[in-house]
Order: sequence, then C-alpha cells, then structure tokens
Amino acid sequence: MTKSVTKQQSPPLADQAARDRIRDDLDTTLVVEAAAGTGKTSALVGRILSGIVSGRVSLGNIVAVTFTEFAAGELKLRLRSEIENARKQHEDSAEVTKFLRQAVEELEEARIGTIHSFCADLLREHPVEAGIDPLFEVGPDDMTDPLFDIAFERWFEQQLENPGEGVRRILRLPQRKGFGGGRSATLARRPRESGPKPILRKAALELVKDRDFETAWRRCEDFDRDSAIDDLVTEIKALGDWSDSGRADQWLTKSLAYLKRFGAEATRVESLGEARDYDGIEARLFGLLGSWRGKDWRAYWGHDDFPADELRERRDVLKTRIKEFVDKAGADLAPRLREELWQIVSDFKQLKERAGYLDFLDLLLRARDLVRDNRDVRVELQERFTHLFVDEFQDTDPLQAEILMLLAADAPDERDWWLVQPVPGKLFIVADPKQSIYRFRRADVALYQQVKRQVLDAGGALVDLNVSFRAVPEIQQAVNAAFAPVMKESLTQASYVPLAPSRTGSETQPAVIALPVSQPYGDYGKVVDWKIDKSLPGDVAAFVNWLVNESGWTVTERGRAEERVPLQARHVCLLFRRLRHYTTDVTRKYVEALESYQIPHLLVGGSSFHSREEVEAIRNALTAIEWPDDELAVFATLRGALFAFTDSQLLAYRTICSSLHTFKQPPDDLPESLTEVVTALAILRELHRQRNDRPIADTIGALLAATRAHAGFANWSTGEQALANIMRLTDMARRAERNGLISFRAFVDWLDEQAESGDVGDAPIMEEGVDGVRIMTVHKAKGLEFPVVLLVDITAKDTREPSKWIDQAAGLSVIKLAGCTPI
Repeated sequence: MTKSVTKQQSPPLADQAARDRIRDDLDTTLVVEAAAGTGKTSALVGRILSGIVSGRVSLGNIVAVTFTEFAAGELKLRLRSEIENARKQHEDSAEVTKFLRQAVEELEEARIGTIHSFCADLLREHPVEAGIDPLFEVGPDDMTDPLFDIAFERWFEQQLENPGEGVRRILRLPQRKGFGGGRSATLARRPRESGPKPILRKAALELVKDRDFETAWRRCEDFDRDSAIDDLVTEIKALGDWSDSGRADQWLTKSLAYLKRFGAEATRVESLGEARDYDGIEARLFGLLGSWRGKDWRAYWGHDDFPADELRERRDVLKTRIKEFVDKAGADLAPRLREELWQIVSDFKQLKERAGYLDFLDLLLRARDLVRDNRDVRVELQERFTHLFVDEFQDTDPLQAEILMLLAADAPDERDWWLVQPVPGKLFIVADPKQSIYRFRRADVALYQQVKRQVLDAGGALVDLNVSFRAVPEIQQAVNAAFAPVMKESLTQASYVPLAPSRTGSETQPAVIALPVSQPYGDYGKVVDWKIDKSLPGDVAAFVNWLVNESGWTVTERGRAEERVPLQARHVCLLFRRLRHYTTDVTRKYVEALESYQIPHLLVGGSSFHSREEVEAIRNALTAIEWPDDELAVFATLRGALFAFTDSQLLAYRTICSSLHTFKQPPDDLPESLTEVVTALAILRELHRQRNDRPIADTIGALLAATRAHAGFANWSTGEQALANIMRLTDMARRAERNGLISFRAFVDWLDEQAESGDVGDAPIMEEGVDGVRIMTVHKAKGLEFPVVLLVDITAKDTREPSKWIDQAAGLSVIKLAGCTPI
C-alpha cells in the first residue's frame, strides 16, 4: 500500500493582499511604500509581467525608471527570466504566448534605465524642439569643470574692475585657513589659495547646482548697516576705554583691552582724515566673535570705583548685538551676492552650449522644458508611453518628478504638473520614504509626500509591503523597537511601518552584537570620544579577523537563502556615516588595522589616495623634477620611499656641497659613501631635462623604473594597494593630457589641487565578486546587501542644521552663501 505525499504549502505572507493587488489591479495608480528587503523589484516585475500577459502592456511603450544603471540591468535580467518562466506556464495559450514572445523581442529596446538616460534619449529624438546640438555629449564633471573655471575667471576679472556691492563687501573679508590634504613639501612651497576668491567660487558652484530655481532672494529692507556699525563702534570704544582703569592681570580687563585694540584698528583710517570704512569694519565684525576669547570668571579684584559687574553685563550685551548684526548683515549681503554671481550661471550655460556639452542637470532641465513647453511633443510622448514604472521615487528630485507627472497626465493641455491627474493605472510608484538619504542630490522626502497626496487625491491608492525577506527576525525586532517610537508622519517625514518576518534566524549564531570598545576611558575614568576613535579600528579589525578566520560561522547569500556557506571577507561590510571629517580620513585607521591582519578589503569611494605614502612620495618627486631648486621637495624625495636615504647621509652631502640642487656638481673628493646620493640626483636631473619632450606618464614610468619602485612597493604589507595606487596615478597623467594638460608643470599643479581637495579615493584592487571586506558609506551601500554589517565611527555627531530651504511652487531655493544666511 503506497502513501500519498502532499506537498506542504507555505503560509501566506502577512502582506499577501497588497502583493496580489500590485499584480492584479492594473486600472489603479498605485503608490507602493516598501522597506528594504521586502521585494520591491519583484513586485514591480510582477506588475509588468501581469500587464504583458493580459495584453495591456507592451514593453515598447513603457518607461521604467531605476536609480542606477546597475539596477536597470538587473531589472532587465529579472524581467527576462520571469517572461521565460511565464512562457512555460502558458504554453497552451496562443494569445498569451504571442504577447510574451513580443515582450522578449522588445526587451532590449524598452526604456528601462535611469531618469538621466531616459531624458538623454528624449533630447536626441527632439534636438530641434529642445534647441540643442543634435550631436551633444553628456559631459561629466571633468569635462565641464574647466568651462566653469573659464566663466568664473572672466567674471572675477570684470568684478575686480568694477565690483558690485555684494562682491565688494566679500572682497574685504579676512583670509581664512582652508581645510586641505596632508602636509607635504609641495603644499609647503605653494600654499593653498585662500581669501575671498575661493569663497566666491564655492558660492557660484552652489548656485550652479540649483540653477533651475531662478526666483530672486528677498532682501532685508529694514536694515541700515551703516547706522548699526556706528552704534557698535561707539560702544566698542566706550567699553575699551575702561581697560585703562582695570587691573591688567584680570580676564575682564583683558577682554576690554582687546576691544580697545579692535576699535583702534577698525577706525585707524579716520585718524588720517579719511571717511569711515564701513566695508572694512563689517568684515572685521564678521570675525570678531571667533577671535574674542574673554573668559567669563565672575570674581574681580580691583578698585572700588571700577564697575566690574556693569561692564561685564555691557560686554555680554555687546556680544549679543554683534551676533545680531552679523546675522542681519549676512541676510542683507546674501541676496546681493546671489544676484551678482548669477552672471556666472548664464555664462557657464553658454560655454557648454558652444562646446556641445550637457551635464546631468542640463539633461533634466532641457527634457523638462521640452515636455512642459512643447504641446505637440508632450502629447506624442503621452500617447506613446502607456505605462510609467518608477523605482526609488523617494530619491526623485523636483525636475524628475515634473517630467514623470506630465507624461502620466490625463489632460494634454495641462502644463502645471501640480495640477496634473495621472491616467488611472498609467503610473506605478515604488518608494521607501525611510530611505530618503539623498537630499544633497536634490532629493526631498517632502516632495515625495506632496506627490503621494496628489496621486491619492486623483484616485490612486497607497499599498504597504512590510514582510522583509532579507533580515532575520532578531534584526527586525531591533529595528522596529528603535524607529517605531520616533518616526511619525508629517510633511517631511514618513510614518513607520513595522517589519514583519519571513525567514528564521540561526540558533547557533547571534544576529545582533554589541561590539565592546577595548579602551574607551580617558585620564579621569570617563568615556571620551577620542579614546573610542583610537581603540575602535583595532577592535573592529580583530573582530573581523576572528569572524573570517576563527569563528566557523556560516551565512546565506543573495539568491541562495536555503544554503549556508562559510563566512568570508567579502560577506563583511564596514558601514560609515562619513569618510572624511575636515582634514581627517576617517577610514584610514580601519584600513591600516585590516591590513595588519592581512585581511583583503575594498574601500568604496574613499578619499585617502593623495595621503598614501607611495602617492605622496611620487608627488614630491614630480615636484623636485619640475623645480630642481626646491630643496625641500628634493629632500622629501631623497628621504622618502623612492630612495630612502638616511638623514645622516643627506646631512653629510649637504654639508659638503652646501645644496641639494640637482644641477650642482659635487666635488671630486666626495666620500664614496655618498655616491648613491649623486646617482639619485642625476636621475632627477635627467628626468627634468626630458620632462617636456615626452608624455607625462612616460616620465612617471621612467622615475619608477629608475628607482625600481614596483619591487619595493610590492614588499610592503600594503603592497597590492600601493601598486594599484601608482598605476592609478599613471592613468591620471594620461587622462590629464587627453583633457588638455600638456605641460609637465601644469600636471604637477593639478595634482596639488587634487591633493588639497582630498576627494580622490584609493584605487580599487578587486572586482565586485572578489573576496574582500567592503568599506563604504551609508549612501554608497544603498541598494546593496551584506550578510554581516558593522556600524563603525560611532562617535560621529548628529547632522547639523539644514543648509537649504526650498519652495517648489515659487521656484525658490535659498542656501547659505559665502557664510551668509539669507532671510
């Protein structure tokens, strides 16, 4: 007697009704809010496939917008796989088979990609209507930045001849120390540019990023700057005069004496019969509170007739008045400066047009203008694209939202996207407002909330997916407990939807670990941030080493949830909030700690390239090649990793020869122990002579060959990374020549600028599938998943106050400009 075996059915998911509606309700515009790991892409693919099978969706007439090209490629692969599976399931239906066969034929031509690639396609189809060069190129930053520099330099020269009021006042600001790369011989010889010019350049760049917001800023109409300065100067001098009556060793007297010196310096020209220099005094007041360090001790031992309490109170009131003045003066200055800087925005646009370049913002702007302003084009696109699928909508900026909403509109004559009602079932939005982390790229969760309400008011529906297939229940419980109490729905914040489990955890391995810091205590037994920062990299590296080499733990991989594999380095991700903190590379200590355990790693988007020893050694050598009389650069080169002479050798050589100049001939009786120094200087001398007669990359190659640098770097504990970095430096030289840096000196100067900006990461030494711990920020990790994630740099401070205020309807974007905050 045989037993019948019944296959056990999986229990329905907690959000199964929502998933069924996404697949089947094709007549309703849906907004799907789904947390990470809940199968957003699967839901989107399922809806597309359902439309294909029903004959209502043709891939040749859809637009599917994804966040990255990688996500677009993955979406196409998954869609093809699902189409092939559907063909097997519907072999008995000739009509469905026909639809699916047509879908396979149209898949490669389907508009599945980023919003920027979609806009580029629209502009290439309608270049005349868009008013652009039909053969335009999409210009990345390294192509368009030189054009911005041209526009800025022309404008700055004109302003020096006849500056506007805003620029005139900025030009009087005192120089500030800039934050740059590491200290080196090169930076010591050519200090980083500071002062008003880089401040103005940075301000112009900020305006270029938001150039689609053209509404002028409001001015302070009730602010009389000159009268306010007169009142402050009077009080400063009055208080300063009291310093002569107080005891010189008291802090109150010292703070008053500082005011006296300040007042005398600020009004010095008046003693020569000149008019009051209001711009100069304003500039000094902008920096006064930062340099005035009067200690606020209450006790004062002085004369009975010295009114210490009264003077202390007047001094504190003066500080408040100066702070108020700085705020009002900044609010008065910012709109004037914005108006004067806007000429750069216009000139930059014209230069790009002449060169045939469009940057990524131009693609959105020109496509928006095309769809909004040309009715014939808008109607044709609305009819052609029958369905719009948008993934990661919470990261959509205003221009992207406007384009998509206009294409989905049911009224062809409507140009205002805020009044648009989407055609029922035409628009499908997938978003996770909890993951809206790209505000610096113009994304805005408030915009998403407004669009969601607009869609729902037009008859759309909101659907939630909350069953996570990625995290185990223990992690979901921790996340729910942390975020449910603090995330409440508002205009700028989505409500929290608790995650529901779909998988089981491991009974032998913990899911959430609180990694202790080995030495968090300072000198007085208190936990201090700097001790945590010092200890944590070594602690994290030791834990990762234990995980990979000793623990014996296993993990599951994406797409293979039923199979557990031994934990390897590639399964681990160190997640940072930021990679740099001012001049400090936050990841550097972690990288060094991993390297001490010989654990392979991949720093994604780091910025430590120019501070690596091997790169700095080559930069110093290139400086010494270009400027043989720069003894500091020559010394750094000879003392550094390429030649590695000792201090005693170099001191002995310079004592005898009185110089390290590469062209200075040594005496004939030079000791034999110093002949290697002579040989090294000869190498630099010959490279100097030939530097402008061959490609820059060849000069670098000759330097590396003469010093046998490859063999030396390969023997380092970080040899693999060092070799990758010097190869990258050579590639940078080739690209620089292609982009117009044809002289060796120009390349050396350009390298200095790159080092100061500190925004170049280490060269990747492994492909995505190769083993290695991933090191990245939260932003870089978006859309990725790892079996093991370590949250590091735990002393990072909370986000500072917002630096931008946007009114979409008014076309207004207000930012802090040159340190001045508008109204």
